[in-house]
Amino acid sequence: MKTLGNIFWFLLGGGIISLLWFIAALLCFVTIIGIPLGIQCLKFAGFVLYPFGRSIEYSSKMGHFLINVLWIMLCGWEIAIVSFCIGLIWCITIIGIPFGIQSIKFAQLAIMPFGAEVVKA
Repeated sequence: MKTLGNIFWFLLGGGIISLLWFIAALLCFVTIIGIPLGIQCLKFAGFVLYPFGRSIEYSSKMGHFLINVLWIMLCGWEIAIVSFCIGLIWCITIIGIPFGIQSIKFAQLAIMPFGAEVVKA
């Protein structure tokens, strides 16, 4: 079931969100200071392609908070808005609710990507 969900996810919205994470990674790689940000973006670009069967766990550290604030100002809010809008569109149908919930989780991830780790569910 996870495989089928991942295939539908990729074809019907996940590819767009993953592309946004990849573009954000490329923009972060432009500067030397942004390389750690870009590496994290690439991790999440791969996660967004195939999200079913995996989840996110957050840790709270002051350094992560400061990097997240910088991230929100640079790229995070755009990805969060797109993810949230795709999630709302999915939630209109009953069949699309699991995809909408997953997309809304990615909106939260777009706001706070640092301090987050991908784990198997």
